[in-house]
Amino acid sequence: MPTKATPSPGTGKSLLIVESPSKVKTIAGYLGDAYEVESSMGHIRDLPQPSELPAELKKGPYGKFAVDVEHGFEPYYVVNPDKKKKVTELRRKLKDADALYLATDGDREGEAIAWHLLEVLKPKIPVYRLTFSEITREAIERAFGELRELDQDLVDAQETRRILDRLYGYEISPVLWRKIASGLSAGRVQSVATRLVVERERQRMAFVPADYWDLSGTFARTDGEDAGTAFSARLSSVDGKRVAGGRDFGDDGVLKGAADKLAHLDEQAARELAAGLEDAAFTVRSLETKPYTRRPAAPFTTSTLQQEAARKLRFTSRTTMQVAQKLYENGYITYMRTDSVALSDQAVTAARRQATELYGADFVPGSPRLYSSKSKNAQEAHEAVRPAGDSFRTPNQVRGELSADAYRLYELIWKRTVASQMADAKGSTATVRLGATSSTGRDAEFSASGTVITFRGFLAAYEEGRDEEPADGKDGKDGDKRLPRMAEGDRLDATDVGADGHRTSPPPRYTEASLVKVLDELGIGRPSTYAATISTIMDRGYVRVRGSALIPSWTAFSVVRLLEEHFSDYVDYDFTAEMEEGLDRIARGEEDSTDWLQDFYFGSQGHENGLKPIVDDLGEIDARAVNSIPVTEDITLRVGKFGPYLEVVGAVDPETGEITDPIRANVPEDLAPDELTPDKARELIETGKADGRELGRDPGTGRAIVAKDGRYGPYVTEVIPEPTAEELAAQPVEYYKNGKPKPPKKPVKEKPRTGSLLSSMTLQDVTLEDALKILSLPRTLGTDAEGNEITVQNGRFGPYLKKGSDSRSLQSEEQLFTVTLDEALKIYAQPKQRGRGTAKPPLADLGADQITERPMVIKDGRFGPYITDGETNVTVPRGETVEQITPARASQLLAEKRAQGPAPKKTARSTAKATTAKSSTTKKSTAKKPAAAKPARAGSKG
Repeated sequence: MPTKATPSPGTGKSLLIVESPSKVKTIAGYLGDAYEVESSMGHIRDLPQPSELPAELKKGPYGKFAVDVEHGFEPYYVVNPDKKKKVTELRRKLKDADALYLATDGDREGEAIAWHLLEVLKPKIPVYRLTFSEITREAIERAFGELRELDQDLVDAQETRRILDRLYGYEISPVLWRKIASGLSAGRVQSVATRLVVERERQRMAFVPADYWDLSGTFARTDGEDAGTAFSARLSSVDGKRVAGGRDFGDDGVLKGAADKLAHLDEQAARELAAGLEDAAFTVRSLETKPYTRRPAAPFTTSTLQQEAARKLRFTSRTTMQVAQKLYENGYITYMRTDSVALSDQAVTAARRQATELYGADFVPGSPRLYSSKSKNAQEAHEAVRPAGDSFRTPNQVRGELSADAYRLYELIWKRTVASQMADAKGSTATVRLGATSSTGRDAEFSASGTVITFRGFLAAYEEGRDEEPADGKDGKDGDKRLPRMAEGDRLDATDVGADGHRTSPPPRYTEASLVKVLDELGIGRPSTYAATISTIMDRGYVRVRGSALIPSWTAFSVVRLLEEHFSDYVDYDFTAEMEEGLDRIARGEEDSTDWLQDFYFGSQGHENGLKPIVDDLGEIDARAVNSIPVTEDITLRVGKFGPYLEVVGAVDPETGEITDPIRANVPEDLAPDELTPDKARELIETGKADGRELGRDPGTGRAIVAKDGRYGPYVTEVIPEPTAEELAAQPVEYYKNGKPKPPKKPVKEKPRTGSLLSSMTLQDVTLEDALKILSLPRTLGTDAEGNEITVQNGRFGPYLKKGSDSRSLQSEEQLFTVTLDEALKIYAQPKQRGRGTAKPPLADLGADQITERPMVIKDGRFGPYITDGETNVTVPRGETVEQITPARASQLLAEKRAQGPAPKKTARSTAKATTAKSSTTKKSTAKKPAAAKPARAGSKG
């Protein structure tokens, strides 16, 4: 440790500040009494909302963005209200310290946090900057030997990114509010991610499936070595033409290749060929063997860690980052936000040593494997994600210290790291072609391949996962599959030669893993922000999850269309990637941040217009057109204030010549866009025709009863007539104190009786009798011995009895009208389990959780269906039904809930607000910007 940091009389301890409170205890234990370790709790200050600016600044240059775009894009910072107490505490401890060590993370965010700490604390003692790539004693000791200055280029890059996102969001989001719906948002990365998901759904909607057929059979040698050993083969060519497979068809259902070189078999041709080969003599025509070599994957970056955790552990990106954060803070892995695949010399040595100990010297190559990153800026985030320390702990050594999720992620990281320094897997791949002539004279050739692994190498430790199977269901690899020994000319027996039909599938929807992968490949955004980006587009209602697939909402279609038509550059993949590269150049000190922002916002000569000129010259945007998507020639989907609906415009009545009212129908929330086919749209329109149908009049009240199609399903309601003039005139007159009459009040409108249709009813067929039964609810059954009234009611989650605050579920909707008081009393006589009604069987049994191995079920709770494994409960997300929840999806939701940790205890609301006090606000001045870096230099005096 540096000698300057030892305590001396009159000066006190050295103060070391990290970002996260989770690190404090561990680091303090390594450093000892000479240091006081404190946490900044993340960023201590940020750009305020314009509404939170001091009154004197709201009408000035900072009023729109809290950034002065006219004078060098100077930001106006305020200390976050919830961090004022922390800042006061840090200032107090700084008074008794003899040195300040800023040990925030080594990426742009961490560098910016360190800079903000200097700006706010204004230390007058020596300041040192250091970073830890891992929270271990060895790493901390190395960090104190590598003290450095604050990297102002990284600070500028982070600040530029923050200003860029503020300009982007604050200029474009209001356009979405005006033209689509309030509460929407646009963002540099989130809008592009949403566009990717929408574009994939558009491809699925336009997709035309194609049918194709081929043959398969089982074959075996008739004599010689391996005689009778069967293997399967598939038809590959007919009469010298390759048999068309799924990859040969375009999304329009048409063959992509030359028709004269491909054999596209239909069902009849395939069955005829199979029949003609029943007694054919098959022989081996060729046999080819090639060496097989497979190399290990590179160690994890942030992006590849999220992808692989999604594939193998079914973690969401958010869960992966939450669990990885805890592993890092507790000293189990290195820093998890990184673009680098490189390993330190110590890590390479540790991985090679551990591979040798566990698998043998033959499994480790003669020299270390070196990996290089594609990212130019990977050096800013240290090395790859790996187990912490100069020697790795095996998963079994840490199993008792970690939660189930943390253990599985640590195991994944450990395996990938060790495997990355192991030898190649080796083997051979054999391909055999066999053929025969059918009874009709057609030449048919079949093929089969198999790979035999002779040396597993790194596969003994780890094998990388894949996102999804190809569209035709064949991955082209037969894995570790051995073919029997054969030679050219060998005769083969054929059995089970039959025709197989196939249909091409649309492009698969993105999963979180595949979306992260494509964002990373396109160079859009930072991998460390992908989890937050995906969470944002879900929270905004742009995307929902079904199983593991990401499905866009119709609102997302409208947002993407508006952005494509009026802000095309800002959802362009290359343009967005170039913005990211621009931020990287600023971080490397190759470009000035102010000049870059000037070009982005105002534009520059010889370049495309900037954001401001585009916004200023938007012109008229046809909101109706943006929110309309044709489904058929006469049916249009529209995105409305209360959700999507279908509309058929009014037609001209041939008898009266008048234009009839348009027909509208709600679109179910759980219906994916590609599932809204023309036939489904016509079905919904038929339902819509019954919307508002008058069923008759209630004999008791004389009011009309109508059936309606609501956003949450069909229902019936009564029509309450508007008060007549006589009724309004008969209202009592109220007077002011001066004796003058007050204007007549608008009468309080009576709330109509309303009830959802039962599951056995449809909007088209519901009758007046059905409606009156529904509107009779809630039905009073009587009272119990204590005089408590018991009613039967129909709720969102089914029929139930209610007595005061005690509710008990009923088994069927029929009981709403048949259950008697005696039956209700018997139900209430039963003990209530867990504060609820009589226990019911689970709605679904999902089997054992692959992470915790505890049984998972879906239950019907007071506030709706929820998933539980006996310890963790999570509500079934809105937009997903019980039937759509797969075991993998349930495991994913439970893992995400566990990663969130226990709910925080409620505390009194903070009433602190941003003020103009110098201690809580900072206006960054252009003239003073170079000087701002001075106190941040390592060892400089404030």
